[in-house]
Amino acid sequence: MSISWFMKGLNESIAKQANQEDNCTGRFWEGRFKSQALLDEAAVLSAMAYTDLNPVRAGIAATPESSDYTSIQARLEHLKQTPNTPCCDPTPDFLQIFSGNARSDEPHGIPFKFEDYVQLVDWTGRVIRDDK
Repeated sequence: MSISWFMKGLNESIAKQANQEDNCTGRFWEGRFKSQALLDEAAVLSAMAYTDLNPVRAGIAATPESSDYTSIQARLEHLKQTPNTPCCDPTPDFLQIFSGNARSDEPHGIPFKFEDYVQLVDWTGRVIRDDK
């Protein structure tokens, strides 16, 4: 099995359903899916922040914590619901944990503190650009 074969099958069923709902025909996406290797922790964090900020950038949500279906919203909601959770790991079971500064005696996870990631998302989200 290849990722291209999988994405073709996934795209085809979604396109058929969307076209039926919209009473139209044609391709659902204009081009093929994009794939990018994330080679280090900085690349992973950048991709996470980009994904968590997409609804805000698109005008679908006003803030990251109000953007549905994002990991930052799930983490912040989990933190609200379990206030005694250590702040470095407000992670629901279905997401990878933030393990803090990576050391051999710490659990495997994203080797950053959650507070640092929230700060990264906040700073990135506040950047004002003429083209956005």
